[in-house]
Amino acid sequence: MAMDRRRLAELFDLTGRTAVITGGTRGIGLALAEGFVAAGANVVVASRKPEACEEAQRHLVELGGAALGVPTHLGELPALRDLVDRSVEAFGGIDILVNNAANPVAQPLGAMTPEAWQKSFDVNLRGPVFLVQEALPHLKASDHASVINLVSIGAFTQSPFVSMYAAGKAALMSFTRSMAAEYAQHGIRVNAIAPGAVDTHMVRSNPPEVIEMLSQMAVQKRLADPEEIVGPALLLASDAGSYITGHVIVADGGSIAY
Repeated sequence: MAMDRRRLAELFDLTGRTAVITGGTRGIGLALAEGFVAAGANVVVASRKPEACEEAQRHLVELGGAALGVPTHLGELPALRDLVDRSVEAFGGIDILVNNAANPVAQPLGAMTPEAWQKSFDVNLRGPVFLVQEALPHLKASDHASVINLVSIGAFTQSPFVSMYAAGKAALMSFTRSMAAEYAQHGIRVNAIAPGAVDTHMVRSNPPEVIEMLSQMAVQKRLADPEEIVGPALLLASDAGSYITGHVIVADGGSIAY
């Protein structure tokens, strides 16, 4: 088939597909939800706060999308099954799963507590891995299955003070590659996106001097807008990325070099 404007649009079209996005009520997650709705997908957004889920659902419906908000704590395993069940009940299946929710808890090396360790890894690593496992039967049934794990450039470099967060993201990147290899036989693609510093609540919670330092890390000398992660995610979620699996797209404004 010759490539033309119609064929190009079809490659990025998500009409009829259902995407589940954790951490989907603000920041990167909400931007992805808006982008996927614009591409035609049914979108399920999950976060801990019920009111935030309700507000995001209203917002996405106002944009013309079919949407559902499901309060979900990624650190609680029974909640993962409920998220999957409610998504399938609402839309009949799951085609795209985006593991975006994260816990930013930070403690310096030498002063970590077991409680903080568990809280960090339960949300940043165990939750995403087990959510994919819960959704697996439905992803297997999809003709366009795609998993996208949001990691971080901290997974590639030293990360003092946020080592728990970075280590969890590095482990999730490893799981991404293993999932890609293991699930390829079922037609499921698994990839990751590693953002640099993005203008989100998590970043803005830092002192001004830290925000400035994060901005200056990028050769573009700025934070990313959450919308700038939509393009990479849409590539990986759609047929445009049909031959991409087991990879990490680094979207960091040139913060790290290889």
